[in-house]
Amino acid sequence: MTATVSSSDHAGLLAEGDSSSHQPADPRLKSLTGVLADTTHKIQQGRSAGAMVWPTGFDSLDTALGGGFRSGELVLIGGPQGLGKTTMALQMLRRAVSAGTRSAIFFSFEHDAHAILERLIAIDAAQLDGETLSVNTIRAVFEARHTRASSVEQQFANTKGGAEAVRGLERYADRLHIHSSSGMHTGISEIRAAIEAVTRDTGQAPFVLVDYLQKVPARERGLNEEERITHVVEQLKDIALTYEAPVVSIVAAEKASLVAGKRMRVHDLRGSSALAYEADIVLILNDKYDVVARHHLVYHLDNAERFRQWVVLTIEKNRGGVDKVELEFQKRFEQGRFEREGRIVQEQLIEERIFVD
Repeated sequence: MTATVSSSDHAGLLAEGDSSSHQPADPRLKSLTGVLADTTHKIQQGRSAGAMVWPTGFDSLDTALGGGFRSGELVLIGGPQGLGKTTMALQMLRRAVSAGTRSAIFFSFEHDAHAILERLIAIDAAQLDGETLSVNTIRAVFEARHTRASSVEQQFANTKGGAEAVRGLERYADRLHIHSSSGMHTGISEIRAAIEAVTRDTGQAPFVLVDYLQKVPARERGLNEEERITHVVEQLKDIALTYEAPVVSIVAAEKASLVAGKRMRVHDLRGSSALAYEADIVLILNDKYDVVARHHLVYHLDNAERFRQWVVLTIEKNRGGVDKVELEFQKRFEQGRFEREGRIVQEQLIEERIFVD
């Protein structure tokens, strides 16, 4: 026998039990109808209905990633010491704020704010019609005493491209925020609070750079190193999703992998398998000389020195697209940067360095 429900009973049931009659208690819980409504609202406002894309400024990398990093993505950058992980990430950060109206925040556990300023001046100088200004020169200018300059721009008046670089930097300086982070005091709660403050002040979620992940402390007591890093990377992923912005983090390598000539891979990242699991994109840097096959050196001896001037950037993981892509970028470390125009690696690469007399 089939039970029947009157229209009045049906209305009562809706009032009592239908979730569409009231907002869910959990703000993260949303019906597909709600998702469609939000998407429709974006379309009506003339906004993009899909994810927001943040170009990295490295042309070949942006091509491989389908335009750049996307809102909600956690990006990890790893590699041996001294290969320019922070340098590359800082260029990405600068691109995020200099190309439009977006904001960014740099949680710097390794460098003070003035050192970052020096690097940014060098990067900006390199963008000006090929003008270059070395980091050492910039430091010397800042360290000069008893000058008659009354501003940073005037301090660089006698350098080639320096004053112009400072003016260029000032155009986006109010949107780039530097957090002098501490391995003792800057945990996830402090990172969230700083992002919230920037979001409130600017009206938009910032591009986030953390340098570096293993320095972020956990407030939970009794965690071993692997558990702490798992907690931190999970929370950084949650921040990316919550604020719908990319979170880029530098990651350290296991000590055992820091051997001359060894090609670093995603499993060499220090601390936890959760690093590879939680990340949407994993980028690994290696010195080209260390990973190129023997025959490129034996039969072309002049290649050895040339290869030392390049790094190989491998897209080890890309949840939203192609991976195992190997690109190369030329070092310009005296200017605190890489050349933006990279290319696909043409040579054969190997896992261990080939020593050539």
